[in-house]
Amino acid sequence: MIVDVATKRGRPNAALVLSAEERTILEQWSRRGRTAQSLALRSKIVLGCAEGKIYDEVASQLGTTRQTVCKWRGRFIAGRLEGLEDEYRPGAPRKITDEAVERVVVKTLEEMPRDATQWSVRGMAKETGMSATGIHRIWQAFGLQPHRVDTFKLSNDPLFIDKVRDIVGLYLNPPEAAMVLCVDEKSQIQALDRTQPILPLRPGLPERRTHDYSRHGTSTLFAALDLASGKVIGELHRRHRAIEFLKFLETIDQAVPSELDLHLILDNYSTHKTPTIKKWLLRHPRFHLHFTPTYSSWLNLVERWFGELTEKWIRRGTHRSTLALEKSIKHWLATWNEHPRPFVWTKTADEILSTLASYLQQISGTGH
Repeated sequence: MIVDVATKRGRPNAALVLSAEERTILEQWSRRGRTAQSLALRSKIVLGCAEGKIYDEVASQLGTTRQTVCKWRGRFIAGRLEGLEDEYRPGAPRKITDEAVERVVVKTLEEMPRDATQWSVRGMAKETGMSATGIHRIWQAFGLQPHRVDTFKLSNDPLFIDKVRDIVGLYLNPPEAAMVLCVDEKSQIQALDRTQPILPLRPGLPERRTHDYSRHGTSTLFAALDLASGKVIGELHRRHRAIEFLKFLETIDQAVPSELDLHLILDNYSTHKTPTIKKWLLRHPRFHLHFTPTYSSWLNLVERWFGELTEKWIRRGTHRSTLALEKSIKHWLATWNEHPRPFVWTKTADEILSTLASYLQQISGTGH
């Protein structure tokens, strides 16, 4: 046990005595690399005073002032380890009242400006006499974004519920000795090249390209996404008629082991239902087609994969010919299949139908 010695004239200082636990914690705080520098300094001050050093000596060793040493020595004696923490600073009092917040929220939700279809920060600030910063903070706190709008499309398929349950059932509980494939075509992929050379990315500058471009033809990608593995069977054609779709079915038939049944999830495009296709399916009974409801392409997981292809490869790609475009897509497809990532469906059919029902309750005159 070490007792601090009086170091100045007048009344002697109270003895500074450290317990073994306090000393251990203070030494850890003073040495820890991630500890805030202010807390490390305060810990060193207390340890120095506990060794019997005078204020000026501790201040000189730590590069601080005598007043700082006196302050934190006194804080420690009064509050021990908790006394070394910063005191709570409440900040400036809130200037916007609850009534003002309510008025902004209600006006945003229930009223429209006279000169626009939606409120802006400046427009609401002018209308309410508040600052634009205040309006922005209120909208942010309540998740209000008047400038944004989402679109939706309701299916008019009379078998909507049955088809949703059928497809979601395949996703969540795929059959044994079978492969579930999500099939679709990404048509009219354009081979585009900018009219001027692209200026590359530089520090402080994004990649720059002209807004106009030259077209060099189009191609169509037929894709079948394996639900279990994430691998994709792909094939490129210049057109997307029933004859091209039939060729793709033959490609799938050759690529998948013959002992597996095939469950194909696809949309209601007319080329998927021609007499020729139906005759071919009769000769290949292991193929089972499951059609998504109308206006419900979101049920087909291959659309998610098409999104990856577009975002990561096609949107900013430049191609001077259709052949170059097709070669580029084949390269990306091969790269994907080297390390495929399956997309996992999590929503049950009941959850989807419940969400849809909540939307319908907000809409009048839908006829549903």
